Order: sequence, then structure tokens, then C-alpha cells
Amino acid sequence: MKSFALVLRWLTAAGGTASTRNVRIVVRLLLALLGMVAVYSVGFHWIMSTEGQRYSWPTAVYWVLVTMSTLGFGDITFESDLGRLFSVVVLLSGSMFILVLLPFTFIQFIFIPRIEARALARAPRRLPDDESGHVILTQVGVVEDALIRRLNRANVPYVVIEADLQRALVLHDEGYRVMVGSPDDPNTYRAARAESARLVAATRSDTANTNVAFTVREISPMVDIVAFASADPSVDILKLAGCNEVLQLGAMLGADFARRVIRPDTDTHVIGAMDDLLIAEASAVGTPIVGQTLAQTRLSEELGISVAGIWSGGTFTLASPDLVVVERSVLIVGGTAAQLAAYDARYSNDVAGADAPVIIIGGGRVGRSCGYELAAAGYEYRIIEQDPSRVVDRRHYVCGDAAKLDVLRQAGIDSTPAVVVTTHDDDMNVYLSIYCRRLRPDTQVLARANVDRNVSTLHRAGADVVLSYASSGATVIWNRIRPASTLMLAEGLVAFRVPVPESLVGRSIASGGIRAGTGCNVLAIRRNGATETNPDAHRVLDRSDELILVGDTAAEEQFFTTLGSAH
Repeated sequence: MKSFALVLRWLTAAGGTASTRNVRIVVRLLLALLGMVAVYSVGFHWIMSTEGQRYSWPTAVYWVLVTMSTLGFGDITFESDLGRLFSVVVLLSGSMFILVLLPFTFIQFIFIPRIEARALARAPRRLPDDESGHVILTQVGVVEDALIRRLNRANVPYVVIEADLQRALVLHDEGYRVMVGSPDDPNTYRAARAESARLVAATRSDTANTNVAFTVREISPMVDIVAFASADPSVDILKLAGCNEVLQLGAMLGADFARRVIRPDTDTHVIGAMDDLLIAEASAVGTPIVGQTLAQTRLSEELGISVAGIWSGGTFTLASPDLVVVERSVLIVGGTAAQLAAYDARYSNDVAGADAPVIIIGGGRVGRSCGYELAAAGYEYRIIEQDPSRVVDRRHYVCGDAAKLDVLRQAGIDSTPAVVVTTHDDDMNVYLSIYCRRLRPDTQVLARANVDRNVSTLHRAGADVVLSYASSGATVIWNRIRPASTLMLAEGLVAFRVPVPESLVGRSIASGGIRAGTGCNVLAIRRNGATETNPDAHRVLDRSDELILVGDTAAEEQFFTTLGSAH
């Protein structure tokens, strides 16, 4: 057995590539097999001659192969003990050799190539030569997941770069389109056809994103590169590396929270825009429209604004003529600057708590950014932070545990118009949302979700508005791909702009069944560069029109599924 192991070691001691080494091994094994057959055939003739038996050389080869393969037909046998001992040697050595030769040949030249071919089909190392207009992603995370859902709905191709083959195969089996390659290798982006891509999203660490951007820029000076940055100094470095846009998700999410804080008045507060269409929130508290249906308010007829729906207690309801406005209702409206100004002139009204600060729980990047945005808009805020090292300005900070009532009261929970919960822990965010809602049933509660599955939980816990990195980041990148096409109103609620689908051309809004068939409301129509708010339901849609709609993510997906894409 020791000598057999030495033979195997000698057989496998070959240089070159894996395929070359395998061919050499098989050739050596075949030569060894031929040598064994030749030697055993000579031994067969010699022993048979000592026994007085005479056989031809083909018969000798036949006997050796039959014995080595353990078939042993028994038509040719030895009569002496020497012959029988020789038969045992041929049998054992032959079977052991065949157990090496046949499995090795099968595994190396049939099984492994087939497995590699299947793996290559699932996770290739290059894209087709005609690939273009695709998005290149450098990893899969919550932001990328949300972006991929949008890309799939709009039939925009993408590919995820993954260095590890096994990880790439797992991602493929989970439904992602993956290409195997190192994210810091120029050849990877040549194989991914970066020069023909629509966008490259570098969403790893700051240093890795810098390397990715610098590497991609070497391949293509024109491709659009968007990167994430955690640290402020990284923004300039990433731009120097070649990024067209650098996103700081913490600052973005904080700004989104600040825009969605309902101020202690009834003015409209713009949360986004699509060209000249402004989308705003307006609190109904203390206004004459409380207790009326939307039809009775006559907002559309008299002011020309479109009412997309109403937020109430964390639930969004699409606008309908018989929808009743209650005290805590927040209207989502769309209109021009002049139309929103006309609404403010009619319903503007300061309410109690105008001077009370907004409470922000958590002094991380999101909390600080929210505070800065509120201050820039002229509103007071207080940040509750447990870590004293994070306290920047004691005028705006309360150091302590937000789960303690005395800390919340020190921050102003009894009079605050809104509480923004921004910690990294969803369990804590649920806990604090329940606590703040119990303490102040009448105030606005906004909460951060770090995992999508906790969005509904946070709403049930009492949060009026829930936002996350995933939706904010994906929306910004998507708007880079399709400029000003999507506006996130809250987690799971979006306003989006699409060309009129082919199935709606020549039909009216009512006959097209947009509301009934998809769950989306038409907020406005764009025609020849002009925006028409509150469009007539019987208005016939032209091929050149664009629709601006509001709906949740399920309704948005249903729109594309039911009505199809643009012509």
C-alpha cells in the first residue's frame, strides 16, 4: 500500500494548469495500465508454459483484463499454486488501479466540467458582448434589494458583482443576476461592460467604494458612478476618485424625517417636487374642513389642488369623494406653488405648541441631520442621547435614557409637536414608539426602520411615519437612473411618474381603470411640458402624456403588472 501511495504521488506530480495536469495524469495512468497488462501477459505465458499449457498472446491479454476487472469467467485457470498466487496479485493490483483510473477520469473529465459549466451558467465571469444600459451593483444589501425591485418592475437590467463563487451561486439561487469577479479588478468591469452600463452603484465601505470608483473610471470616463459615504471627509475623496454623486444615507434620512415633521401650524409643507408639481403635507387640525368629506371641502374645484389621500394614525387612505377628514388627518396634496399658497391663505392657522421643540431620540448621523434641517427651517429641537461624547451643543441636547419619563419630560414631551425615533435598534424603536404614543396620543411620532419586516410593527406601535435607509437610498439611486421619476412620501408610499402605457393611449382616466385596477391615484398629468393638476376623470390620454401617480409599493407594482410599460 505504501508503494501504491508513492505511485499515486508520482502520477499527480505534474505542473501547469489544472486541465493540463489532469491530461498528464490520465496519460500516465493509461501508460501504467498498458505496462501492467504487458508485464502480466508475459507472466501469464511463463507460468502457463511451466504448467505445460500453451495460449496465444491475445488470449494472455484477455485473461489479464478479465482478472484485473474482477470478472473472472473461469474459462482459463492455473493449476499450480504459483499460478493461483499470480492470479491474486493480478486481481488485487488491477482492481485497485481501476478504482483509481476510472473514477479519476469520470470526475475530472465528465463530472467536474459539467458542474463548472452549470456554475458558469448560473454565475458567469463576463456579460454578453451586446449588454448595454444595465446597472452594476457591488453588493447586495437592504438598499440594493429595494433598488433591484424597482429595476425589475421597470425592466432595467442589472448585475451584482460578487468575488466569491459560492456566495454568487447562493445569490443566483435566491433570484439575483450575478457575475463572478473581484470588485477592485479592472478586468471585472471590462467583463461587466462598464463602458456600456447606465450606472455603477458603489455601496460598500468608504475605502472600498473609492477603489471601485477609481477602477471603474479607468475603464470608462463617461459611465455614471454613485457611491455611499459614511464619513464627511470621504465625500470629497470619492468625488476625486470619479464619482458623479456621493450619498450620505444618514444625512439623507435625517433630512427626510425633518421634511415629514408636521409643524405646529396648518400651512402646507412641501416634501418633494416633480418639475413644477409640488407635493406637500397639510395638517387639518383646527381647520374648517375637519368633519367634512373631501367632496364637501371642494379643495379641487375651488383651489385646483389634487388630494392624493389622507394620513391618519399611521394609515394612508387614497382620496375618494366620501373620505372624511378628522382632527388628526394629514392631507397629501399636489399642486403648483400658487395653488399651495392659495390653500395656506385660506386655512393657515397657528396652533398650540408653536414654540415647543421637536424631540429627536438618538444623536447619531440621522438624528443630528434631522436637527440641523429643522434648525435651518427655523424650528426648535431637542436630541436625547445617552452617550455624552455625542453631545455637540448642550442647548439642543438632553443627555439620558429616552426610556425614562423624567428625561422625556426634560426634553419637552408634554408639549412637543413631534417625536422622531432614530436609533439603530428596531426593538428599541418599537418600544419608544409605544411609550411616546401612550404619553402623547395627540402628537406626531416618526420612527426609523432598519429592517423592512418591522415597518408594519412600528405603525402598529403608534408611529405615524416610518422611514428607512433602504427606501431612501434606493429612491435616490433610482432617480439618478430615471430623473425625478419617484418621490418617497413614507415607507411603502410613493409618488411616481411614468409615460402613459400603451394600453391607456386613447382612453380616459376613468375608463382606463387606473384607480380600480391598480390602487393608484392620478395626482397630475404632464403634457407638452406643462403640469395639469386635478385632471378630469374623462380626459383622454395622449401618447406623449406622462402620469404622476400616488400609491403604495404594492399598488405601484400592480400598475406595471396590470397596465404594462410605456409604448
